Amino acid sequence: MDAEQLDAAVSRVAAAIGEPARARMLFSLMDGHARTSTELAIVADVTPSTASVHLNRLKAERLVKVAARGKHRYYSLEGPAAAAALEALSVLAGGPHDTFVPSTPSRLRTARTCYDHIAGAVGVALHDRFSALGWLAEAPDHAGHAYDLTPDGVRGFQALGIDVEAARALRRRFACACIDWSERRPHIGGALGAALLAMTLRRKWLIRDLDSRALGLTKTGRAEMERRLGVRVTRR
Repeated sequence: MDAEQLDAAVSRVAAAIGEPARARMLFSLMDGHARTSTELAIVADVTPSTASVHLNRLKAERLVKVAARGKHRYYSLEGPAAAAALEALSVLAGGPHDTFVPSTPSRLRTARTCYDHIAGAVGVALHDRFSALGWLAEAPDHAGHAYDLTPDGVRGFQALGIDVEAARALRRRFACACIDWSERRPHIGGALGAALLAMTLRRKWLIRDLDSRALGLTKTGRAEMERRLGVRVTRR
């Protein structure tokens, strides 16, 4: 890209950010939580159809990305470069922005099933800890954000009592990032996520609620997650 092309690209990105409704959408995503177009329309105080136009513009300029989960589409910042640019603009502008406050009932926010894997604060905390430990590696996948395991990850999951090769052999995605409904950050889905849920139920770290998707985090589970993985889940 030569200097003239770079100038034009910078101008397009600046113009995309500079429209007030789009700026409100972008700053609402700075907390790392994904949002639907309906939620972003409310944030920007525009109609859903206008929000769709704005989001297409932001996506075209690679400021946001979209992940489809069932019938919903969740928008989040494209990556750290977009966040860094917005952070710098926020410093120059000198104003605070509202943070996302989930309205999900507390017992569902702590832990629940998402199909056959763990969602809620527990699921997100496990995902983040596995990433921090270097157990997860990004894997190419046209259908979304997929994971493979590093050698440390294979050993770590096996030490937890999870049969990694059996999970790989299933006719489904091995592991992927699933946007969490309440936390709006990823938890682990796919065959690995299902195996992780099965392990926590087997070891009585989590127990199922018979009348809902809620999962109860047991005293044993809280202690074992902290001892084995360094995961601390605050009470909701």
